[in-house]
Amino acid sequence: MPIENHDLVHEFPELKDEIHQLKMDDAHFKKLFEEYNHLTKEVEKMEQEIIPGTTAEEEQLKKQRLQLKDTLLGYIKANKKAASQA
Repeated sequence: MPIENHDLVHEFPELKDEIHQLKMDDAHFKKLFEEYNHLTKEVEKMEQEIIPGTTAEEEQLKKQRLQLKDTLLGYIKANKKAASQA
């Protein structure tokens, strides 16, 4: 059973507006965002035992999700910085 909600907006509620704007304006960000959501759903299904998977497979998906979250956060911060300098 999942302990937390790992949706990106729940992870970074203070960046909700930036996340929404990037999803609307930036195709690359939107693709990464969708991939993050897909990984999150897959992990949740494994945690809930809806789909079978080993602990190692679940941990690998979690690592991929974490790397993607770091990439998305870097993307958001860079965009925010660029917007504040404009």
